[in-house]
Amino acid sequence: MLSPQADGPGQRLELDDYTEDFGRHFWHSGPEGFWKLERQQSFREPGVESWEAFRKGHWDESLALIEGQRGHYEKYLRRIAGSGFALHRVRCVEEPISPYLQWELHLLHLKAQCGEDTRVLSGDGILRYETQHTLPEIVVLGSSVMYEVLYDDDGELAGGIRFSDPRTISRCRQAIQEMHRSGEPLDNFFSRQVTQLPPPTVTEE
Repeated sequence: MLSPQADGPGQRLELDDYTEDFGRHFWHSGPEGFWKLERQQSFREPGVESWEAFRKGHWDESLALIEGQRGHYEKYLRRIAGSGFALHRVRCVEEPISPYLQWELHLLHLKAQCGEDTRVLSGDGILRYETQHTLPEIVVLGSSVMYEVLYDDDGELAGGIRFSDPRTISRCRQAIQEMHRSGEPLDNFFSRQVTQLPPPTVTEE
């Protein structure tokens, strides 16, 4: 079971402190790389143009805005590779796929085409790791720092819990790596389960 606080409590960071701390450590992820586990099925992304268009029901515009970010992500992933690390992500997907996640999977598919290494954990693959409680949202930056990412009741980023104990970081990174190995490549999942979906119906504000 993936439980970041099993080795002891971390340091709670409010949003501004979390953002600053994350930015300070991100580019030093090193050869161990960046590992992210995303579990929640819906978030809010205020200020992200493609999400704002999706939220307003403008699906074609939202997809066009995602595609318009291709050059940005190509440059961004090249910079990351040049800094000596890579981005790895495990995205848990429940079915039926939520409207938000349908949008996010299009964005993640673009990122994967630009070099991000994403795999999907779904169905029994999720249940295998949730015998006691729902998986947390985790980001591991190399071997120096890890965060349990926190969101408010509306699914908007609210801060994080910072962990710096090497044993905790190693244990959680290995757990996410195991999930990643057992997951399905995003491109395969996207082609089979996402491309044929009709535009999502947005009911939440």
